[in-house]
Amino acid sequence: MESALTVSRAIDAFLWVMAKMGAWCALLLVLVVTYDVTTRYLGVPKVFGLTSTMLQESEYWLHSFLIVLVVGYAYPKQSHVRIDLIRENLSDRTKYMIEVAGILLALIPYSFLGAWLSWPYVVRSFTSGEISKSQTGLTDLWILKSGLIILFVLIGLAGISQLIKSIAGLAGRLPDDMKATTIGGGH
Repeated sequence: MESALTVSRAIDAFLWVMAKMGAWCALLLVLVVTYDVTTRYLGVPKVFGLTSTMLQESEYWLHSFLIVLVVGYAYPKQSHVRIDLIRENLSDRTKYMIEVAGILLALIPYSFLGAWLSWPYVVRSFTSGEISKSQTGLTDLWILKSGLIILFVLIGLAGISQLIKSIAGLAGRLPDDMKATTIGGGH
């Protein structure tokens, strides 16, 4: 069980790194929006051949990847919505069983299905050389669309990590420092 918990910790650490990358997307997003608005307001030409359309499209790309990279981290940190009115009075064992059932019956199959169904969508975009519908927009639209696959993979990894911790909790082998990030909290 200890080796499985080591895998869970490694997944959580990886999700933390992805979330940090998402945070950098937020900073870049603020800078791009500020630059775009300021240059438009002052009538200053854009540098490096950029257009307002390119900047605006990069804004929603950054916003999309911010969400994609952070969403997997939310689950192990219990930063997602739960129905606490029902859960708060349940025993820890029941909470672990609900967690295992939810992960096995919903989260992992949904993550797999989402990634699987997104794959042809991304491949079609890549092979066709899909670009923005705007003449002055961004190219390589497949990069944005690949965020769907990344999103489902990160959520699936978070589910695997939580599954390991929940099974350890059912077996009475979950360290106390991991309990709060397995069945505690929620919003």
